[in-house]
Amino acid sequence: MKRRVGPLAAGDLVQFTDVKGRRYQATLREGAQFHTQSGFVEHSDVIGVSDGTTVQSSRGQRFVVLRPTLADFVFKMPRGAQVIYPKDLGPIMLLADIGPGDRVLESGVGSGALSMMLLRAGADVVGYEIRDDFAERAEANVLRFLGDAVEDRYRIEIRNTYDGIDERELDRVVLDLPEPWTVVPHATESLRPGGIIVAYTPSVTQVVEFREAVAGGPYTGLETIEVLHRSWHVEPPSVRPDHRMVAHTGFLTVARRLADET
Repeated sequence: MKRRVGPLAAGDLVQFTDVKGRRYQATLREGAQFHTQSGFVEHSDVIGVSDGTTVQSSRGQRFVVLRPTLADFVFKMPRGAQVIYPKDLGPIMLLADIGPGDRVLESGVGSGALSMMLLRAGADVVGYEIRDDFAERAEANVLRFLGDAVEDRYRIEIRNTYDGIDERELDRVVLDLPEPWTVVPHATESLRPGGIIVAYTPSVTQVVEFREAVAGGPYTGLETIEVLHRSWHVEPPSVRPDHRMVAHTGFLTVARRLADET
């Protein structure tokens, strides 16, 4: 799927950023308006301009208009389940080594943040989700950000992964579940030799249970990491770490399936 470039057009999702850094998102429509407490901007004044253009509201407020990044969208998109944050999404993609054409099982899909990363990397994704409302919201978020071009590579089934996995010869299994260790026997049957399993778990007790389950099967390269995100305040002469940081969100545990004869 090619990234949208060129002048902003009707139907594009855009982000308005004001002088204080506050961000708002809207889909451009002919005849529509973007409203804030600082006035409104006619969508017709935005359609046709370049990415990164500054526009003014009816009250003179300045906004920079850009197509949002995936990270921007994840923070603003409608959600029900807790999302996997961008600081963990990137490492998951690297740990699972996701690439074009990979057949990936994702369970559960939550609000669709990880689904978007997988699909944009070119993977074919099957999501298992037990809640209809989560599945509907995830699919809506995915299609809003990526468009309907990914529909043929994305399918969500309302079912419980603990009961089994129908797919076979999967390249990757990515789990965001309370008890991922319960899925390990099913994943072992479904993963091809050399395939990768990754689990995102908030607590260290979950990590221990999952690692014990994986260690008892045909897997190698078992590893657990935690990603910390610390931003910096850089306004010379004051250069220091920010007072707040995004610390613990979850642990990432990865392993690779061996051939049965091994």
